[in-house]
Amino acid sequence: MKAVVCQNRELSLVDLPEREPGEGQVLVKVLRCGICGSDLHVRQHCDHWGQLMARSGYRGISSSAAPVVFGHEFSAEVIEHGPGTTRKLRPGTPVVAMPLLRRGAEIDMIGLSEQSPGAYAERTVVQESLMLPIPNGLAPRVAALTEPMAVGWHAVRRGEVKKGDVAVVIGCGPVGLAIIALLKARDVLTVIAADFSAGRRQLAQACGADRVIDPRETSPYASWEAFGHVPDVPAMFELGLSTREKLGKLPLPWWQTWRLAEGLGLAPKRPVVFECVGAPGVVQSVISGAPHYSRVVVAGVCMQSDHIEPSIAINKEIELRFVLGYSPLEFRDVLHMMAEGRVQCEPVLTGEVGLAGVDAAFTALGDPNRHAKILIDPSSATALCYESNIFSSR
Repeated sequence: MKAVVCQNRELSLVDLPEREPGEGQVLVKVLRCGICGSDLHVRQHCDHWGQLMARSGYRGISSSAAPVVFGHEFSAEVIEHGPGTTRKLRPGTPVVAMPLLRRGAEIDMIGLSEQSPGAYAERTVVQESLMLPIPNGLAPRVAALTEPMAVGWHAVRRGEVKKGDVAVVIGCGPVGLAIIALLKARDVLTVIAADFSAGRRQLAQACGADRVIDPRETSPYASWEAFGHVPDVPAMFELGLSTREKLGKLPLPWWQTWRLAEGLGLAPKRPVVFECVGAPGVVQSVISGAPHYSRVVVAGVCMQSDHIEPSIAINKEIELRFVLGYSPLEFRDVLHMMAEGRVQCEPVLTGEVGLAGVDAAFTALGDPNRHAKILIDPSSATALCYESNIFSSR
């Protein structure tokens, strides 16, 4: 079968032996596969990525010299069931699958493992227990977004964003765009998006952002007081003292009223900031700019060493939450949200190529004003990316 192999930073279209499904596994025909930012990074920095993952206990790729077939964001069609499967989904059923695969006592990340090739190929193997039928006739190109949208959904849920909260998304790449779309699907009223790229800001608007900001012109942290957030330490002092004085004028003991207010959730307003850039210095810039009591969800994957000033975060009572991946339930739920039309995610799709065009697609993704998410269609012979109508209409 045809597949794209990454080895020593080079992408090559090759012929590989046909895959055979093992115990509890299913062979599938790849319909579409997304090119993820992690694929771009691992291609160029495979040895560094492998070392970082090994420190967390995962040893999927030994070195850049190892041949790897990327591809963990995909839609597919059932071909053949392996031994020990339930066979509930018949051959020909369109499916998506979480990109994890049992290999003996180990669990591999499909597409980020030497032993478990991904979906930059005509066919791949998935774990039946992690495979889901695509509902409501959802197009395969949209269904291929299930994995990156699940990453965004996990981040949104970890942010515990309420409808009346202000949500700020820093960085409008695929993860940031997914978070914007899912915040609006959750009926969050105010979503502010910031990115240096004009093209990405256009995509943020198309995904539902209420306000888009060019950080070179306006700080995404410029409107905190207008939203009722606590901007600095003196304001925090004033809030505590004035609240105590006002409650002291009531007939009940002030501490009982205070506890009742806390029990009802009447706390100072806090924004939820999603850091989706993953570059050194960005987390610190959020800590420096965000108002008091902010919850910061770090979804951008920074693989370099970084530094923060804890005293600033302490003075502001900044809450940092780091997120990774998603659960099987989140993966399932976001698939159904897309199939039911509750999520505006199609603007993320900006290009499509065949296997012969993967190398060119990697290059094209280096321009944020042209592309966000490029899909691979293994059945297509095209080596050129089409360009999103959003970009071409500028």
